[in-house]
Amino acid sequence: MAIKMIIDTDPGIDDAMALFYAIADPAIDLLALTTVFGNVTTAQATRNALFLLKTAGVDVPVAQGSSQPRKLPAFPPSAHVHGSEGFGTLQVPKQTAQVIPESAQEFLVRMARKHKGELVLCAIGPLTNIAAALDIDPEFCRNLKRIVIMGGSLGAGGNITTAAEANIYHDPHAADFVFRKGCNITLVGLDVTNQVICPRSYFAQLATQSPKLGGLLHKMADFYIDFYETVGKFEGCGMHDPSALIACSTPELFVTEDHKLRVICSGDRSGETVSDQNLAAEAVKVCVGVNISLVKQKFFENVAKLK
Repeated sequence: MAIKMIIDTDPGIDDAMALFYAIADPAIDLLALTTVFGNVTTAQATRNALFLLKTAGVDVPVAQGSSQPRKLPAFPPSAHVHGSEGFGTLQVPKQTAQVIPESAQEFLVRMARKHKGELVLCAIGPLTNIAAALDIDPEFCRNLKRIVIMGGSLGAGGNITTAAEANIYHDPHAADFVFRKGCNITLVGLDVTNQVICPRSYFAQLATQSPKLGGLLHKMADFYIDFYETVGKFEGCGMHDPSALIACSTPELFVTEDHKLRVICSGDRSGETVSDQNLAAEAVKVCVGVNISLVKQKFFENVAKLK
């Protein structure tokens, strides 16, 4: 039976990859998207989410979420990584489809109650909407089957600062709150996603198999890989958000360890995830190992089917 899923997202190039994967994988029943700031503003994230769904010919509801962090002032979007509109050099037209009237956090709480014990939430942006849902309903995470978060790092350092991964950095207070108050959490962070690196040739081959949607990802990936090559870290791009989606449907491709987590919320290490077994919190399943070749193969084989 397919997994009932909602994706909380800030599209974003690797978010687009993750969304197309969710649409392609028969093990996932995509129920909705919720949007948040991060790679782009929340308004851009919502427009981009609607654009991706329309391009893929998929009709699911979109709920717009928080527009700034829980306590910090808003950050400028990561235009140097994802482009000014979120998809590299692609200019995204204004969308005619409308979001639903509920806020993302209200929608998430309602859907978790409606599908109690069945719904997987995959959060691939800052955790602001998730923290807000816990504010509304402290049982929110307990009502989910599980929540899979792309974010953080235990041993791989950061990708926006030396200490912090971007999704956690953009709202450290929300992440700290979710790790302390939530449950049923799996964290897919840089410890594994920095290992799943795909070069330009990977996306070029994907475009030959899926000219429309694979071709769109190929164009986006060129911009994304330009950034990675500029910082001189990888020959290709990290499959951050897609890895989190694959961890939802095929968790056996990942090795996890249980850690109680907190997040540093100020200073030059703001956004750093820290394992602290003395916390009065439920342990998070932190991914520390990954079958790199099978994750890359699974992404390619599924997305290549999209027309």
